[in-house]
Amino acid sequence: MHLHNAILVDDEVYTRKGLMKLIDWEACGFRIVAEADNGEDALELIERIRPDLVITDITMPVLDGLELIRRIVEEKTVSPVFIIISGYSDFKYAQQAVRYGVHDFILKPIDEIDFSKTLRKLNERLKQNRVEYVRNERLLTGAMIESLIKGEADEAFVAEWEQRLMLRPNDRLFYMFAELNDNHPWRQSGVQAPTASFKEIVHLAIRHETGDDQPIYLHEHRNRIGILVPDRVLERFGGEVRLFALRIKEALSEADCSIFLYFGTPVFRLMDVPQSYKTAKEALLYKYIHDDGRIVIYDQVRSEGLNYVGIDAGDFNRFIEQIEELQSDAVKATIDSLFLDFRDKRYAPEAVKMNIHQCVLGVTKAIRSMDGDERSLASLEPIVGWHDLNLSLSELKRLFTEFVVESQNCIAHLRKVQLKGAIQKIRSYIEANYSSNISLKSIAAEFYINPVYLGQLFKKTYGVYFNDFLLQIRVNEAKKLLRQSSDMRIYEVAEKVGFSSADYFVTQFEKIERMTPTEYRNKLL
Repeated sequence: MHLHNAILVDDEVYTRKGLMKLIDWEACGFRIVAEADNGEDALELIERIRPDLVITDITMPVLDGLELIRRIVEEKTVSPVFIIISGYSDFKYAQQAVRYGVHDFILKPIDEIDFSKTLRKLNERLKQNRVEYVRNERLLTGAMIESLIKGEADEAFVAEWEQRLMLRPNDRLFYMFAELNDNHPWRQSGVQAPTASFKEIVHLAIRHETGDDQPIYLHEHRNRIGILVPDRVLERFGGEVRLFALRIKEALSEADCSIFLYFGTPVFRLMDVPQSYKTAKEALLYKYIHDDGRIVIYDQVRSEGLNYVGIDAGDFNRFIEQIEELQSDAVKATIDSLFLDFRDKRYAPEAVKMNIHQCVLGVTKAIRSMDGDERSLASLEPIVGWHDLNLSLSELKRLFTEFVVESQNCIAHLRKVQLKGAIQKIRSYIEANYSSNISLKSIAAEFYINPVYLGQLFKKTYGVYFNDFLLQIRVNEAKKLLRQSSDMRIYEVAEKVGFSSADYFVTQFEKIERMTPTEYRNKLL
């Protein structure tokens, strides 16, 4: 809970200590941070500590309470709220207090309940004022940064903001982007963090690492936060930008945020911030090259070349073949190699997007060629819809791998469906052509199927090997001829059902029926 700072001013030490014990300050939203026994010391404390509340007596040596309030109000360097406590109920004092905007005038002895109630009401008012102040300050900050970036700020405007930023001569000024990554509906945790709070999380992280004495100015861009970072902020990090970035990234990581930080080149005038902003945007192009560290400082990467080429056509075709042939290990190795190339061969984000898109199109085309529908894939939407999201290279690899694996499963299923239909066609073909000189090899060629795989599929589907299946059909047809044509010779029956040798026919017939064709006919007679 945020507590407001308060100072007690009274020349009687027992009054101050008694008041501190009498009131539950924290419960009322305050904490006593200092005491003074005269107005002059109180004046110095107020200007140095800049408290939210000053509780003061009127009658004090050196500088009385009303004079203390008058000087603070008129000098306007600080603006605390004042509460007067006094043993005198003189209307003149109260009237003067009202003129100076004093919050309340309380008579001694102090009533604990009434005074606590006054403090609680004041606490609520101060909290509302703080919220309003922060909101207005952020609106002003956003307008200031935007006008600077667009080059619309005049010299008077820039001078005013340089004073607010407490810029010193020769101070460097960086423009930094903080980018929230991997925050999407398909993330592994299944919980998407509210992006609206990211700006506040960044602000708190920087405050935590740099303290409250330096103004922090942030601006919300479309999908990242821009921050002005002056040298004064970097002092506690030895002026090292990378050390500052590491501390901020660690603080943000504790908030369960996957963060990238990008720094533009330093400038020495607020007027030149557009140059730092422009180079911070250029630093975004090196994102996937620095996926491990996730900190990109433009001046350290500017000389590094970027790659905008597509995947080699031969490599692409081999990859699609591996997917179609369900070579899971080979596919995994190819994906690993592809994403290593993205990083090590310095692919720009647009080139990565182009190559991933090409692969996705190749896979969906393969699925459609098998009469499948790629829209049935749960992993299709993420790998198609990620283009406008901030994704790390590792997260993109995860989404792409899930898409490829699910596509392989889809292709395997489609192939089973196709082969189930194909095996029925093959059976019909055998039943129509059993009298011809057909074989497993010739049928496999006819239907563009590997003969070994066809033999396995036949055994799995019908429980017998192909040759046994074909022999059974031929013998059954021979039996039908023997039953229906008593004058047909045995060699004629053999030729009719696809045997080129009558002796071989007799041997095979006897193997199945446990009798010769002649014995079978005689049995019928």
